[in-house]
Amino acid sequence: MAEHLLFLTGKLAEPSLRKVLQAMQPTGFSYDVCQLGISVAGLMTADMIRRRLVDIHGASRIIIPGRARGDLDALCDHYGVPVVRGPDELKDLPQFFGRAGTETDLSRYDIRIFAEIVEAPTLAIDGLLTRAAYYRACGADVIDLGGLPQTPFPHLEDAVCALVEAGYQVSIDSHDTDELLRGGRAGAHYLLSLKEETLWVADEVASVPVVIPSEPGDIDSLVRSVRALQARGRTCIADSILDPIHFGFTDAIVRYRELRSMLPDTEIMMGIGNLTELTDADTAGMNALLFGIASELGINNILATEVSPHARSAVREADFARRMMFAARADSALPRDIGDRLMALHERRPFPYAAAEIAEFAAAVKDPSFRIQVSAAGIHVYNRDGMLLGTDPFEFYPDLKVEQDGSHAFYLGVELGRAEIAWQLGKRYTQDQPLAWGCAVAGGTDDRTRCGPDSGLSLGMNTPAGGER
Repeated sequence: MAEHLLFLTGKLAEPSLRKVLQAMQPTGFSYDVCQLGISVAGLMTADMIRRRLVDIHGASRIIIPGRARGDLDALCDHYGVPVVRGPDELKDLPQFFGRAGTETDLSRYDIRIFAEIVEAPTLAIDGLLTRAAYYRACGADVIDLGGLPQTPFPHLEDAVCALVEAGYQVSIDSHDTDELLRGGRAGAHYLLSLKEETLWVADEVASVPVVIPSEPGDIDSLVRSVRALQARGRTCIADSILDPIHFGFTDAIVRYRELRSMLPDTEIMMGIGNLTELTDADTAGMNALLFGIASELGINNILATEVSPHARSAVREADFARRMMFAARADSALPRDIGDRLMALHERRPFPYAAAEIAEFAAAVKDPSFRIQVSAAGIHVYNRDGMLLGTDPFEFYPDLKVEQDGSHAFYLGVELGRAEIAWQLGKRYTQDQPLAWGCAVAGGTDDRTRCGPDSGLSLGMNTPAGGER
């Protein structure tokens, strides 16, 4: 039996919602639209729905605005059917139902992230614990203590013990065999990096060794090292080394492919800092590409760093990239429509409404509150007195007539500044909400599956709230 859906909306957006549903010509479900008697659907709450919605019209599922607030479980219990939030924007309804109204499972991944504290010898124990907590919050699985050339690390053992006691997996990253031995004996879980000539270190400690070629590009020595360790009954991880661009990057990618062919059942590591740190480009796209390669080749371990200021969100990006690529591979699908967290600057569908559609919204407004929307044509500012269109916020000021209202002028300045950035970059703009920068901003907005405060066009069933402050 086909599912029957009930869409809840507000007065201003009801016509637009009906147009989108009609254009979809949905198969697999029938529907009703219920307008709850409020102007802006984004202001809808669970309590309001319960008070105003008496007849659910035989629905097997109720779809509410994406930014509607409240306890949906209580609504489900009250009506006896599932109540779910739709997408933030009306124009995203086809994509929403294209994935059956379900969210992608991003809880799964199969790549371990090592986050390196590069300057570990220079930090006291408290500093190391603070940095470790930050990396764990970003998604790291292993805290890597990096050694520095000609820099003593007298508190190495204490550092390992403190981190292990705090519940961290720990690795020691050094070319000094004495530091590797000290770290292993103190309880480090992994040692980076042994060569064919230093495999004896693995005989002295229980730590899992990460092995690299004896000389750059010498994949045969790497394979010999792995097989020698395996012959001793030791688990190990192989790393053929990712070189920077113009210093062997393409050949390095080829070597990882060869390494996987030669060692089909061995864990492999890729240290991505030589690309993310040594390329003046945003790291989010690099992480997406590198984790795509890792997903295809079955590379199970990634070593990430955040040394350069432009790479300061690399570990957060790595965490999302591994989840996105796992989900895409599990579904035999492209890594699209899974989340926007690696699209900090641009979006695939930045302007859901054309200028003509926004003009229709503007014509229906009967109050003095300003609404702001962005289309490919520019920034639209409108209320009952008409609509302005431009691309420079300063152009609007003479016509807004807010000279005597400092707080309102300040509010409009902030919102128009956001709108200008969104129009310039090609990002989604929703009035009264910060722009979404994905993983680039710590604690910032996540992908479009989130549900934020009420304003803007939610599920196409509300119009911009307009921010009188």
